[in-house]
Amino acid sequence: MVGVMLASVALSLSSCKGPKLKEADEAYDRGEYFDAATIYRKLYNRYNRKEDAWIRGELAFQLGMCHLKLNQGSRATAAFQNAIRYEYEDTTLMLRLAQAQQREGQYAAAISSYQQYLEIAPNSWEAKVGIRGCQLAPKWKEEGSRYIVKLDKVLNSRRADYCPMFLDKNMEYVYLTSTNEKSTGELRSEISGTKKGDIFFSKIDDKGNMSRPEVVDGGLNTEHDEGAAAFSPDGSTMYLARAVRQDWPTTVEIYTSTRSEAKWSAPQKFEITADTLSNYTDPFVSPDGNWLYFASDMPGGQGGIDIWRINLKDKHGTLENLGPHINTKGNDRFPNVRTDSVLYFASDGHPGMGGLDLFMATLQPRDEDDKVSMDRWVVENMGVPMNSCADDFGITFGKGESGYFSSNRGDARGYDHIFRFVKPDLQIWISGYVVDKDDEPVPNAVIRIVGDDGSNQKTAAKPDGSFRFDLQRGVKYVMLAGADGYLNARQEFESDAAEEDAEYNVDFILAATFKAQVVENIFYDFDKAVLRDESKLALDSMVMLLKDHPNIVIEMAAHTDRIGSDKYNNGLSQRRAQSVVDYLVENGIPRERLKPAGYGKTRPKTVTKRIHSQYPQFEEGVTLTEEFIKKLSKEDREAADQINRRTEFQVIDTTYEY
Repeated sequence: MVGVMLASVALSLSSCKGPKLKEADEAYDRGEYFDAATIYRKLYNRYNRKEDAWIRGELAFQLGMCHLKLNQGSRATAAFQNAIRYEYEDTTLMLRLAQAQQREGQYAAAISSYQQYLEIAPNSWEAKVGIRGCQLAPKWKEEGSRYIVKLDKVLNSRRADYCPMFLDKNMEYVYLTSTNEKSTGELRSEISGTKKGDIFFSKIDDKGNMSRPEVVDGGLNTEHDEGAAAFSPDGSTMYLARAVRQDWPTTVEIYTSTRSEAKWSAPQKFEITADTLSNYTDPFVSPDGNWLYFASDMPGGQGGIDIWRINLKDKHGTLENLGPHINTKGNDRFPNVRTDSVLYFASDGHPGMGGLDLFMATLQPRDEDDKVSMDRWVVENMGVPMNSCADDFGITFGKGESGYFSSNRGDARGYDHIFRFVKPDLQIWISGYVVDKDDEPVPNAVIRIVGDDGSNQKTAAKPDGSFRFDLQRGVKYVMLAGADGYLNARQEFESDAAEEDAEYNVDFILAATFKAQVVENIFYDFDKAVLRDESKLALDSMVMLLKDHPNIVIEMAAHTDRIGSDKYNNGLSQRRAQSVVDYLVENGIPRERLKPAGYGKTRPKTVTKRIHSQYPQFEEGVTLTEEFIKKLSKEDREAADQINRRTEFQVIDTTYEY
């Protein structure tokens, strides 16, 4: 990663120790990859392809390592393939080629190279993690995520820009590190060839517009590499990383600076331990101001670079490693503690798409009988487009699920750039209509929805009966609709927990108290009053309705078609009404709340809007009398007779008390 980088020890060429080659080796060992690559390339081009194939192979390998360190995956891949062509013998060659291929998104090729390396190093954690990342990457690309990522047009320059961070919760200033030509120092970075990093800032106005970054003046920036600034919650203290030259290797340490009247003081070294050989970088202060999180290669970690924290309030400076759930044998860096239980960081030790990936870790609650003292974290790759096959790191959050992070994706030079991201709120709604049993909008209907997350919403239906609510995912809701002159209706449902937009549809059909209401799907055997089994589902709904409204008394009426005598039809309909009442009583409804009535064929049905939608041959408002039906075709007569054969209820009292 371009910018503030920890020095790493490299393999030196084992032969031909000429002055230039020795100079390149020493530059590489110091982490001066840009300078080393320049020398290796010149030497590579100097040697003859046939006579000096062996040395060209070694130089190609070292050149590939420089490009890999500089995040130049394409150049690294080409260099390693040259090393293979010249039959360079190094046990790590296939591993490094695989890593370069993975950084280019060549996942199938990378898996093949990793597998070849495992043949000679079957226990390699790097190869195993690399293969797993290559297997998962196509799935992450296909699934995508709700994040929207865009290159920021204001904060970036033509050089490397990275590690954005808001000054405080007001979010009026964004600080970042940049190697652009406005940096104060004159020295060039031996790592990248650009000017060394300085800390810049950008101001955000009331309309959300950002100013072009300006270098922080005063004594904050020096000839050294400064970067990865973080702040105390009140914005009064800055913690920053500084690469300090001590002959070699370059070491990175954390410094502090204080703000007074918008100016920052000259940084002072922040002592973490007495260890002067280890590196300390990537500072971040917890939201409560109690802990400084940072990355270090000091002893006692899991391997590579680990994330640690030190207590800022404890005079003894209690030091903690975040443990094996977060830290790996690789490099785990750039912590950002959003809450007590949510941590974001970058890692190349967890399976990823290539280079550093962004991860979110969630702290799991401990069971009461849990005797393990170590915190348990669940680590999740943030997926595409937050991650790419390049380095993705240095995330910071603004308002809601938005903010910035750093990445060198799409830059052949390996320069880091700042990207904006936002995760739009899930659009989850529930909508529907409140209508009566004749499909007419219920006037002045009110709908209330209560969630088990404590939410409580109420709205009035529009004149057409429609309504709509915003919801949260994974919440159980109870909904109630009601209006004057109608019985309330109640429904329950649970919104989907999936990370996607959704709209649910729930319609309420309210029973009017001022007119008879048809009970659909009540069936009897021919010429009998015995209820058929398929009628019981509808009657169970009647049981619930009566239990939900314990103060109403209803008349349960049965009607027949025009066939048969009045006496016969009246008797049959009375027996059928009684069968319905008996069923309701058996299911817990007091008999005195139920009045059976058999009307035979004396009350033919008038066609409603609902009936017309089902039987468009009958105009709305027409009464299906015997005289009217006789004039119809045979099929229409059968349909009309079926409409007249019905069971209805009507509220006749609303003051019943037990």
